[in-house]
Amino acid sequence: MDDLDKLGVFYLGRLREGDGDGEEATAPLLYDARDLTTHAVIVGMTGSGKTGLGIDLIEEAALDGVPVLAIDPKGDLPNLALTFPALSGPDFAPWVDGGEAERRGLTREQLGAEQATLWRDGLARWGQSGDRIRRLREAAEVTVYTPGSTAGTPLSILDSFRAPPEGQRADAEALAERITTTTSGLLGLLGIEADPLRSRDHILVASLLEEAWCRGADLSLPALIQGIQEPPMDTVGVLEVEAFYPRKERFELAMAVNNLLAAPGFEVWLQGEPLDVGRLLFDGNGRPRISVVSIAHLGEPQRMFFLSLLLAQVVSWVRSQPGTSSLRALLYMDEIFGYLPPVAEPPSKRPLLTLLKQARAQGLGVVLSTQNPVDLDYKALSNAGSWFIGRLQTERDRERLLAGLEQVEGFSRPQVEAVLASLGKRVFLLHDVHEPAPVLFETRWAMSYLRGPMTRDDIRRLPKPPQPPGAGALSAPPPRVASTPTAGSVAPVLPPEIEQRFLPSPDPDPSYEPGVLALATVHFVSAAHSLESAQELCLFVELEKAGVDWAQAEELDVAPAALGRQPVLPARFAPLPDEAARAGSYTTWKKDLAEHLYRNRRLELLESEASGELSRPGEDEREFRIRLQQAGRERRDAALDRLRERWASKIESARGKVDRAGERVDRERDQAGGAKLQSAISMGAALVSSLLGNKRLSSTSLGKVTTAARGWGRAREQAEDVERAEEAKLELEERLRALEADMNAELADLQRRVDPATEELTTRTLKPRRSDVRIESIVLAWRPR
Repeated sequence: MDDLDKLGVFYLGRLREGDGDGEEATAPLLYDARDLTTHAVIVGMTGSGKTGLGIDLIEEAALDGVPVLAIDPKGDLPNLALTFPALSGPDFAPWVDGGEAERRGLTREQLGAEQATLWRDGLARWGQSGDRIRRLREAAEVTVYTPGSTAGTPLSILDSFRAPPEGQRADAEALAERITTTTSGLLGLLGIEADPLRSRDHILVASLLEEAWCRGADLSLPALIQGIQEPPMDTVGVLEVEAFYPRKERFELAMAVNNLLAAPGFEVWLQGEPLDVGRLLFDGNGRPRISVVSIAHLGEPQRMFFLSLLLAQVVSWVRSQPGTSSLRALLYMDEIFGYLPPVAEPPSKRPLLTLLKQARAQGLGVVLSTQNPVDLDYKALSNAGSWFIGRLQTERDRERLLAGLEQVEGFSRPQVEAVLASLGKRVFLLHDVHEPAPVLFETRWAMSYLRGPMTRDDIRRLPKPPQPPGAGALSAPPPRVASTPTAGSVAPVLPPEIEQRFLPSPDPDPSYEPGVLALATVHFVSAAHSLESAQELCLFVELEKAGVDWAQAEELDVAPAALGRQPVLPARFAPLPDEAARAGSYTTWKKDLAEHLYRNRRLELLESEASGELSRPGEDEREFRIRLQQAGRERRDAALDRLRERWASKIESARGKVDRAGERVDRERDQAGGAKLQSAISMGAALVSSLLGNKRLSSTSLGKVTTAARGWGRAREQAEDVERAEEAKLELEERLRALEADMNAELADLQRRVDPATEELTTRTLKPRRSDVRIESIVLAWRPR
């Protein structure tokens, strides 16, 4: 089994000859995981084993530490949660087909025992066992998500209407694409087929999203309804809003969104885990996950709505990742029919095209599966590096597939056409642009129990994984007890050297209390780790009669631009201590703050002793472990390449010497045999001559006998040469075995390296130098209470 679990390769089955119906082959098909960064397509009719191959791919990815996001329109992929390491009947019994048991006159327990035996024997034929299933369960948690339903783990779509991060908003093209996809999906759910360039509905909703997101503001559905009725912009393009889309007509669109929000059952769409791709791929500890998003229970408009939102989130996640040549994650879709058509432009098509064209650089592998070749946009899929082609239903399907594949790099029609018509069940032709020629193989036995499509009731019976830790809300500051001030209606008059600022007030009639606000920057530097980080602080401390105590300061999440120069009027102001009215006090407080930050401000980072890596400022343990895993995988792949390159020439040279030694043994054996034969012939001739000639032994006859005797001596020498050649060959073979053993030992050492997902992390504390503390400004600040 160890031969099947090599680093960075997927065990998908065994190589076959012909159409797969002949003698069973034994050579395993080990597929390089990095080939999936150029994406893959699986094509095959119902019953061809297409879904089984997809499940094999997902299982292998999990075993290799690669997280998987699997989209399931049919209901088969929740079977990934049915893994039974004990391979016992009681584990299988709850999941067998009760109707089949009844038809055959069996109890569920009896049929479960049959299925356990079937799975145990099937796995054994493919070199697998319950131990491999156990390692699969330990490698990745399987969670089945059911958006719009509580059968599995629900997913909330609220994140889809939240503003993208600032870095993504700065990319105009990416922002426009996400706005278009989100708008099209929402309108599709409303039953509105909207052209992004011609539909007023699409243009208005997209404009509202753009206006809010460009400000960094989220747009909830209630806010969208309000925005449709009262748009925050005066014009759309060059036309006034009323001319472009009159209020009365906008009301109908607002009512449609309102009816959707008020529809029974829609609240489920707003519940559950957030639609966060990072959380779908990694758990709270940074370990890889298999997230199955089942949409089989949804109607077609709901499927398209959710899928367009999900794919848009995947595109955003991909664009936030650094580049890599290794496989970072896998996106698998079990049936692409209707979502990537050759002519139409459904909301799902644009993000799928983006992922197929751009996700390779960030290490996301996209695997798309379908049974209908005529429904695929082959121009879009022409850059897929791997094609798994199974049995097709009609000659038309084969011709369409061949015509589309001619656009794929390295495709040879004659090689493929010859075998497509006679493929057997679970037999696939793999065309991989990274390999010299297509290969035929039979898929291995799946470790997951393939009991067939699951209904919502079936999914409800699956064990629910523990809820991941939530992001958590920021707790409100504890209430402060202050003396009752003598209220004033105007701010006190102060010397020009003292700057005043006013914190934002949600109250139109605020009461202000005084404090000191400082803007400061603290730098942290670690030359050993090439790290430099700056913390920008906005600190507020209340003014007390005893002065200012920076140890009691609060950190405010307020941008400097939000600090107003004028109060919200009308307002009331608390009395200002005399010390705060003297300019010299602010100079003292500034020095005190610099000293306080130097002595007390620290930056705590996580450190991996195995790799010497430090976490980045603001990076939590989960994100750090994910980055360590990716970096470790990249180092592992590079080390594998270097190891193979370093050992290849040595082993090849040793094998060449063994081959040449074998040739020498054969040559010496031939020479020895010839010498013996020649000596025998010479001796026989000499004896015959002496017997048939003169009875006295003539000098000539004596010379012939002497020559024959010398021939026997040479024959013995040749035999000794054979022995020496064989000994030399054995010695070279022993050296070759030693080289191979050394190489395998290094491979085993790579396997034993520390797993970043479970490594014990330590804490590294950085403190600033005095010169690293800079006080930008210190002002009198008024805060509403």
